[in-house]
Amino acid sequence: MNVAAPKPARETALTRMSRHAQALSGQLQALSATLFPPTARKSLRSFSSGEVARFLGVSDGYLRQLSLDRLGPAPALSAGGRRSYRPEQIGELREFLAAQRPKEALTFLPRRRAGEKLQIVAVANFKGGSAKTTTALYLSQFLALEGYRVLAVDLDPQASLSAMFGYQPEFDIGENETLYGAIRYDEERRPLADVIRKTYFSGVSLVPGNLELMEFEHQTPRAMAERSLRGGEIFFRRVATAIASVEDEYDVVIIDCPPQLGYLTMGALNAATGLLVTVHPQMVDVASMSQFLLMTSDVMSVIEEAGGQLDYDFIRYVVTRHDPNDVPETQIVALLRNLFGADVLGATVWKSTAIANAGLTKQSLYELEKGAVGRAAYERALESVNGANREVLGLIDKAWGR
Repeated sequence: MNVAAPKPARETALTRMSRHAQALSGQLQALSATLFPPTARKSLRSFSSGEVARFLGVSDGYLRQLSLDRLGPAPALSAGGRRSYRPEQIGELREFLAAQRPKEALTFLPRRRAGEKLQIVAVANFKGGSAKTTTALYLSQFLALEGYRVLAVDLDPQASLSAMFGYQPEFDIGENETLYGAIRYDEERRPLADVIRKTYFSGVSLVPGNLELMEFEHQTPRAMAERSLRGGEIFFRRVATAIASVEDEYDVVIIDCPPQLGYLTMGALNAATGLLVTVHPQMVDVASMSQFLLMTSDVMSVIEEAGGQLDYDFIRYVVTRHDPNDVPETQIVALLRNLFGADVLGATVWKSTAIANAGLTKQSLYELEKGAVGRAAYERALESVNGANREVLGLIDKAWGR
């Protein structure tokens, strides 16, 4: 008698998703090793003397003369005589020029002075595709290139900001190595300084993220019920307390908020001195932003009733992924300006293949090698990004009374 072979066990949905996650993670790790050999770590390109001159607010000819006089850091010279500076040399140039021209020291070294509070800018929205992480990334890098000491905080469990800074969350970020380690409720809580990582982008440090951040969402209700608040802080003050422990090391903190209004976002909103709300000018995104604003105002009222203080130096809406040639989008931007006035940034960040192509290799336009995309597309995209970032920098300077 023939005995039928046993049927293979049917794969469960959970098993299948786990298998897919492992396969994708392995492929991403292999891709990262291919793109950034041999250590799978990113590095930042050198900058031309023309780019550096724009960062510093001096002429290219002035930098050339410094080089000829052997003053300041020595640039690298190409076979054609073109000069370029490594990222760390830009900081050295700032130090040198501030010492040589003390009356303009604040121009070259614009770091905050005594009495100027740490600026903490939260970038928020819970609608996917609003370029929240891209906005946080470009603002962090722009401020660093302008001479500020920046701490980027990845509060999103999806950890896209960490990935853009060269860390693959499930491989490179271990247990207790996210902000959760500094705000958790038990005896494993650790100083934020132990969690911060230097990045390849000179001037930017990172508090990385991964799925561990969800533990704060899970543990907070239990801690509140059990009143097991280690250190005595209520949940929404913990982010601010952690950041305050390192505030002397930085001028600006940029927080990439999670795409939902949970306990982590409440903590970010309480810690922030400024709020940027990203919006893609499509009607479905504007409708979603309406719900976001209603929910955020409710959350803020809860925080204030519980003793929190939300005293922002500025709240601004950042129009992202904007096609200025799209008539319906232009009408939506006009609607937003009519409703919110000056609370909408004057510059809009354009939809661009240059930005999209840079993101494919986990890069920003600031990192992209010359010639990687068309020059005209590159310059248009970069100017739209810089325009928005300059406005935010102006708001920060205004908050400092400059």
